[in-house]
Amino acid sequence: MATTFAVPDGRVAMAATLWTGTGAGSPQNISNAVNTVSFQPGLVWVKARNATGNHAVTDSVRGAYLQLITQLTNAEANYSPYGVTAFNSNGFSVNDDNSGNYSVNGAAGGTYSGTPPNYVGWQWKAGGTAANNTSGTITSSVSANTTTGFSVVTYTGTGANATVGHGLGVAPSMVIVKSRSSAGTDWWVWQTALAGTDYLQLDSVAARGTAANVWNSTTPSLTVFSLGATAGNGSNSSGQNYVAYCWAPIAGYSAFGSYTGNGSADGPFIYTGFRPRWLMIKRTDAVQSWAVWDTARDPINVASLQLYPNLTTADTSYLTLDMLSNGFKSRSATEYNTSAATYIYAAFAENPLKYANAR
Repeated sequence: MATTFAVPDGRVAMAATLWTGTGAGSPQNISNAVNTVSFQPGLVWVKARNATGNHAVTDSVRGAYLQLITQLTNAEANYSPYGVTAFNSNGFSVNDDNSGNYSVNGAAGGTYSGTPPNYVGWQWKAGGTAANNTSGTITSSVSANTTTGFSVVTYTGTGANATVGHGLGVAPSMVIVKSRSSAGTDWWVWQTALAGTDYLQLDSVAARGTAANVWNSTTPSLTVFSLGATAGNGSNSSGQNYVAYCWAPIAGYSAFGSYTGNGSADGPFIYTGFRPRWLMIKRTDAVQSWAVWDTARDPINVASLQLYPNLTTADTSYLTLDMLSNGFKSRSATEYNTSAATYIYAAFAENPLKYANAR
């Protein structure tokens, strides 16, 4: 019997889009259409490629102009009239400031030397207008797309052990939480290869940490993710507003897991069941930066261009891995393949294996 994929074409659910800033001081429409396939994103993550600059995250639930920066512990900031100004049916709009900088490089820091910065925008399709979700002990506002396995969740912390509805109907394999209202708060990450007591921090090179009060020692369920009784820099401080991004695995479209490095240029092959469009890896047992690859920046193997969610660094080139029709394979003895080291990954499809072509 032929396999039916819930997302037969990754282009309807996730995009990596390249463009050059204009510095025009007026909105620039960025289309995510590839061969006429496009969608309205619920999450847009932007990074300058040829200049240092922040990783800016905007979503349709919090609204246009409202940015969080992945390598910083800052609170949410409103960059109006700059930043992501609209979520369109075929992409999004951005507005540069008058000196030619997109706001992640202007108001939030970075460099601009007269050459318009080149950008990448990573986008995921959510579920449209958010609705109240009462599955957890905290009522959340959720835009969930059960087909693509992605939801944007906002909630207000209580400071006591709690649960929050994610709206996916299946247990997510990755959850990222950030406080919107308080500075000095980390980006808390849980991934399916971690225990309920474990966490990583997207803004940090740190190895896996263990604390019962981040996820209340509990992995996500079909309806909720759990939070501990935290205060200050936590996932559930009383009165603080939060956003959570939740991803569930969808066969042929998204995959989450772990692997062990072998320290060889003939590194391990990781089966995903599809050709990755976007891949993020983090070492969990020692200090190392997060890294992201995509096939928009690197259309042919070996994939070499890395961006680091915890750093402002521009595109950095290392001959690291191959993006294959059914997964990825390390091609470096050292880059994200140290012998006996443990790594987690999140990958999203260009196409399922049934439809994928070799690169």
